[in-house]
Amino acid sequence: MFAPHYAAHVPHRLKSDAILRAAREPDSDELTQLGSGDLFELLDLLGDTAWGLAPAAGLVGYLPAAALEPVES
Repeated sequence: MFAPHYAAHVPHRLKSDAILRAAREPDSDELTQLGSGDLFELLDLLGDTAWGLAPAAGLVGYLPAAALEPVES
């Protein structure tokens, strides 16, 4: 398999409620509201913004990185 842009997800949980957005800009379209404790599969950090997958919602989007904490192994 050749995948030069493949990114492995890193499991995180939300430590506070957050809005998952369609783009990095804070006024971009709201995709869904995520709650504290929800799983988020982090793919990339862009400054203070996290990009990844919200598996329960089946959506990929952006949210504030400060809302996340790593999942303990």
